[in-house]
Amino acid sequence: MGALLAHVVQTQGGNIAVEDVRFTGESGTPMSALLYVPETATSADPAPGILAVHGYINSRETQSGFAIELARRGYVVLALDQTGHGFSAPPAFAHGFGGPDGLAYLRALPMVDASRIGLEGHSMGGWAVLAAAALHPDAYRAMVLEGSSPGSFGAPDGTSAFPRNVAVVFSAYDEFADLMWGVPAARKIGESEKLQRLFGAADPVEPGRPYGDIRSGTARIWHAPPVTHPGDHHSHAAIGHALDWFERTIPAPHARAASDQVWVWKEVGTALVLVGVVLLLIGFADAGLGLAPFRGLPAEERLGEVATDRLGAVALFVLPVVTYLPLFKLAERWLPPSGLLPQQLTNGVTAWVIGNAAITLVLLAFLRRRRASSFSWHGIGRALVLAVLAVGATYLVLLGVFLAFAVDARVWVVALKPLAAWHFAPFAVYLLPMLVFFPLLGIVLSSVTTSPVRAAGLLSGGFVVFLAVQYLPLLAGAPMPLGEPLLTIVAFQFVAVLAIVGLITAVFLRRTGNPWLGGFVNALFVAWLVVAGQATHV
Repeated sequence: MGALLAHVVQTQGGNIAVEDVRFTGESGTPMSALLYVPETATSADPAPGILAVHGYINSRETQSGFAIELARRGYVVLALDQTGHGFSAPPAFAHGFGGPDGLAYLRALPMVDASRIGLEGHSMGGWAVLAAAALHPDAYRAMVLEGSSPGSFGAPDGTSAFPRNVAVVFSAYDEFADLMWGVPAARKIGESEKLQRLFGAADPVEPGRPYGDIRSGTARIWHAPPVTHPGDHHSHAAIGHALDWFERTIPAPHARAASDQVWVWKEVGTALVLVGVVLLLIGFADAGLGLAPFRGLPAEERLGEVATDRLGAVALFVLPVVTYLPLFKLAERWLPPSGLLPQQLTNGVTAWVIGNAAITLVLLAFLRRRRASSFSWHGIGRALVLAVLAVGATYLVLLGVFLAFAVDARVWVVALKPLAAWHFAPFAVYLLPMLVFFPLLGIVLSSVTTSPVRAAGLLSGGFVVFLAVQYLPLLAGAPMPLGEPLLTIVAFQFVAVLAIVGLITAVFLRRTGNPWLGGFVNALFVAWLVVAGQATHV
């Protein structure tokens, strides 16, 4: 149901073709994108085209709000996977982040008018479109930089003449004000020397005021919608500013008001897909317990409600978040991407898993009660086999959804999609410590609660507090007290994923009386989600 809803919205009931396209970049790199083609765009009557590029550790589907609304207005949209992201081959950051290859592919399409091209990029995707514009300065008419800036991380500097006709949409609570514009808070970017140089302004830039001239390519405007950096994707205002700018600079074949937006229903659909994935993980594993090879897995006496062990409860709430930044920073220093461990942020997750597993082993020695039933190695092996079958069956369902409807499972920054060919080997490596950690987590949880709701709250609650500590000052106009904007945004994923982990763990503690099946399901699920969703650097 979720996939069908998402499909109907993004295709507008069949009026827009959404195709999963693969092509080879100039350097020989296999590239991936979603291509949105309105039915009115044909080789006989070509339409303007827009290249839309996501940011770091995202994928092409992240840009669907922009892509859907632009396609509804008659533009052909190429939502690109950056190099090393999604289904575009590694390494990440290579070849202008994939931007030049995406622009060349879009311009060559027969239903696209190559003289009317726009570029839109969010965060690091802005650097991708800037790289494309620098390499092909006459191949586009206008650009929207969402939460991005020129002159960052190797992107070309901005001047009053480059890029051509640019709108800067930098949200009022963007976490990367210092990185992008060299100012301590997003509300101050009007005073940024970099922004003034881009606008050719001697004084602070005023939001919403047009600068320059569209015909000469020097037009500029800055908008500050009241959202955060990742919030740009789910903001009517942020998307509306992009729609309005392209309407001004490359008029749409089918003009609509910028406020006329339906993309949110596609997000509802993919959220339902993610809920369905969690239900299938539980349902397939639970159904497997009734099959002959696995009938002996549940303990004779299953766990009911348990009296809360306060030490365990405090540990589950505090330790995951207290160790979060230190272990990720440790991995950044001591576990750089390599052929064996090719994803930088997944290396951070691995360090976090190993560190928390070690702490959990020590913690178990101090718990007053160990409620997990004893289990034979044969039983543990059968639990692992059942977990592989359950997660594998769920994977095949999601793969079918992806092939049939060109959608994945996602809620905002939490996204689950099929693995690319180069993901399977690192998936097997990153899985190993998770197969140890998540059953250990289940043992601790078994001494605290078997309530799925309480388990989900305990595991994710510490990260909710962390996000409050970071965002309350930011929303008040001050920098985040702990810094680390990227890892702060990643923490949103920890809230959702650990809530799911708590739910699955508690369900199978009740169902089987031991931590093995739930722990193995969680290990496979989390490894799949993390590896498929991160940038591959090597």
